Amino acid sequence: MLFYDAYQAHADAFAPIRWMARAASGVLSQPWPILSHNPMVRGAAAAYEMLSRAGMWHDRPDFRINSAEVDGEPVPVREVVVDPHPFCNLLHFHKEGVIGQPRVLLVAPLSGHFATLLRGTVERLLPEHDVYITDWKNARAVPLLHGRFDLDDYIDRVIELIRLLAPDLHVIAVCQPSVPVLAAVALMAAAGDPDQPRTMTLMGGPIDPEANPTAVNQLATSHSLDWFEHNVIGMVPARYPGAFRRVYPGFLQLAGFMTMNLDRHINAHVDLFKNLIRGDGESAEGTRRFYDEFMSVMDLPADFYLQTLKRVFQDLALTRGRFETRGRLVEPAAIARTAVLTIEGENDDICAVGQTSAAHALLTGLAPDKKQRHVQPKVGHYGVFNGRRWRTEIYPIVRDFIRTHG
Repeated sequence: MLFYDAYQAHADAFAPIRWMARAASGVLSQPWPILSHNPMVRGAAAAYEMLSRAGMWHDRPDFRINSAEVDGEPVPVREVVVDPHPFCNLLHFHKEGVIGQPRVLLVAPLSGHFATLLRGTVERLLPEHDVYITDWKNARAVPLLHGRFDLDDYIDRVIELIRLLAPDLHVIAVCQPSVPVLAAVALMAAAGDPDQPRTMTLMGGPIDPEANPTAVNQLATSHSLDWFEHNVIGMVPARYPGAFRRVYPGFLQLAGFMTMNLDRHINAHVDLFKNLIRGDGESAEGTRRFYDEFMSVMDLPADFYLQTLKRVFQDLALTRGRFETRGRLVEPAAIARTAVLTIEGENDDICAVGQTSAAHALLTGLAPDKKQRHVQPKVGHYGVFNGRRWRTEIYPIVRDFIRTHG
């Protein structure tokens, strides 16, 4: 399909305007004598900044995590790729001189944003845990010579990483990976794999989308798989390393997220404009940081997207006992060693309350004292793993669960 090329042509045409607007905003924002406090100058600088921020980005932001406070002392942190992969590097946040902390594999979603969306999750985990994260790559940057990547490959990759980091590993899946992570652990349990993780935390993930459907679930079931393949799957333009790879473009995913809460995003940008005019740099910077991350998008491999759409959302294969991978039936009932915690947000409009906790009904082989459910009041989807309530109310539950079953 040609819509990806049309999008790219529009983005390229608009790029010089954004660059000029960014330059103009920078000049007008300088502390010029007399002029810097002039309301008209501030207004012009704010308007140029808003123009420069229009659009989205396709480059992975930096985590910007250089230190962590361990036992009251700042400790340097280095990002180390410990297991490279064409589609997903394993990234370690190495803390100099710190040993003996519980090892955590944080499985980031492959759903249109980079793993850096979990920066706040990592920052809160780091002081008391040895943290690794799945650093998914933008599919449009992966050359065709590396082949396809689908849901089965995703599950295989999770199993590889669990075995690499075992023993005494704790796995946390944020949103989309809840299903493939549960599948991976179930397969390991059925095989009697000695590297099964100690705990598995599933946060805001669609274990059973039918339990409490949202607009996301309704969209996924409103059309056939052929419709999605013909209307939302594009081909990477020739100018990129992943040229001619079939993908679900990140800009489509972002557009979907934006339209779900359009009023909220519009109001946030109106407030940003007002704060820039008022000179409220602290409030403006918080909004800037969020949208710098939120507007950074990545393309998904088409095979992964379509398989997830069909098996997770349309067929409900996991809850109906028909989820297979590589010819093996996924049986959550086989899990008997790995303790499971589910976390949901009361106001989550992407993965509503009940969808994640549905996992407990599938875990018939797991003792009740190894199951725990938490519903966090007053948070939406992103509040489950980021923000004040994640730091002060949700994280302590995750930490204590890991300690109890570690």
